[in-house]
Amino acid sequence: MLPYKTLLKIDRRSTEAVFKQIASQLVLLIQKGILLPAMPLPSARLLATDLGLHRKTIMAAYNELIVEDWIISEERKEYRVSESLPILKPRSYGKKARTNYPAKTSITFDTLDHVPSLTKTTADFKVIINDGFPDVNIFPVERVANEYKRLLMQETLKKASTSWNIDGSQIFKEALTLFLNDTRGLNIGPENLMVTRGAQMAIYIASSLIIKPGDKVLVTSPSYFFADAIFRQLGARLITIHVDNDGADVDAIEEAILHHDIRLFYIIPHHHHPTTVTLSSARRTKLLELIKKHKLSVIEDDYDYDFQYQYSPYLPLASGAHDGHVIYIGSLTKVLGSNFRIGYIISTPDFLHSAIKLKILIDLRGDVLMEEIIASLMQSGEFSRFIMKANKLYSHRCNYAADLIGCELSHLVEFTKPQGGMALWLKFKENYQLANIINRAPALGLQFSGKAHFKDQGLSYDAIRFGFASVDEKEINFAVDILKKFTLTKSQP
Repeated sequence: MLPYKTLLKIDRRSTEAVFKQIASQLVLLIQKGILLPAMPLPSARLLATDLGLHRKTIMAAYNELIVEDWIISEERKEYRVSESLPILKPRSYGKKARTNYPAKTSITFDTLDHVPSLTKTTADFKVIINDGFPDVNIFPVERVANEYKRLLMQETLKKASTSWNIDGSQIFKEALTLFLNDTRGLNIGPENLMVTRGAQMAIYIASSLIIKPGDKVLVTSPSYFFADAIFRQLGARLITIHVDNDGADVDAIEEAILHHDIRLFYIIPHHHHPTTVTLSSARRTKLLELIKKHKLSVIEDDYDYDFQYQYSPYLPLASGAHDGHVIYIGSLTKVLGSNFRIGYIISTPDFLHSAIKLKILIDLRGDVLMEEIIASLMQSGEFSRFIMKANKLYSHRCNYAADLIGCELSHLVEFTKPQGGMALWLKFKENYQLANIINRAPALGLQFSGKAHFKDQGLSYDAIRFGFASVDEKEINFAVDILKKFTLTKSQP
């Protein structure tokens, strides 16, 4: 309830009757948008008690407002602000009408035009194809719910609330360190790890400590668009290098290092976003040599390393000899789902000391309960078993989507089946306009929620990621059937 005791001021020395003072002030609150249409008012007895008045005084004020159509009553028991206010009759106010915040502000602010907007999705679509997210239907709900229940016991909750490990829960850091050493060969300790709310925060924190306005940052083309947006936000100039079927062009990286003062290099070696290719073993070896020789600062984005469908001997760059120049960033969100924002930064203790300071400015505490739950899953082996289960499912969906699209849509798109990850990189052929397809597909029940990449953005083709991990065979069939309609029409504008 609103603080009527402070909103309604009674002047005992005024010649105006008290009930009229109350009525006129309530009208003013309605006109200001503080009392909204259909909003309930306190009962006469409750308001009288709050203001220290007799109930009949409040009744008189309410009756005055009822007569003038400012408020309505239901059998004199409940009072509400009228939805058709007398000042604008016969037009009705919207329930969310406000006057305090106009459509635009006169405040000068950064509009962040370089940051792409995310596509809004609703439940109206039969199928939504994202750019590569896990299937939440296989998430171990019961196990996690039981862990939450255990952690919400008073003694455990109190202990968690008094700990201020900005860099992450110690038990989680120890469990995650063992997991990363076992799966990626990193050979690190908990002192080399800081927990963040997803990989996005990790990229922002790490790059913020390195980049100053005017610095040159080396990125692939195409690259992960939100990472590029971060670098631009920090004032960096982006130098781009080409990506082919063997990953980033390492010869071009060497040329860029020789001709530019490169402050930072950002790369996704495994299942590169967005093209899904993996950096070849030969290029990985040469890149590590360049990193050591030129003391190149590198952010290696793990992205979806955990999902490998073909045997791959390639470990992360961070597992090789790099003298601490590779900052390794990853996320468990790609395993657990986008609802669980758990990421990490792997680096030297001195770098992480500063990273923790920066994290304090944006997030004083992480999700301690979720960290403890994941630690429990890791210690019991259930986390690894869950990844194995997901790998089997996603591998099947990858094969199914690739076979179906290759068979049914060969005239529309071309692609190379990836070694892992959760999406296909569909390159649309010259005769078909991707923008037109994306705009028309929703009317047929299909929406693409990922970022589309177009020729006018530096590519020689239009392309989009087709996330297969979160959709079943029926949904993949539906999406392909819709795209086939554009094959027949050549999607002319």
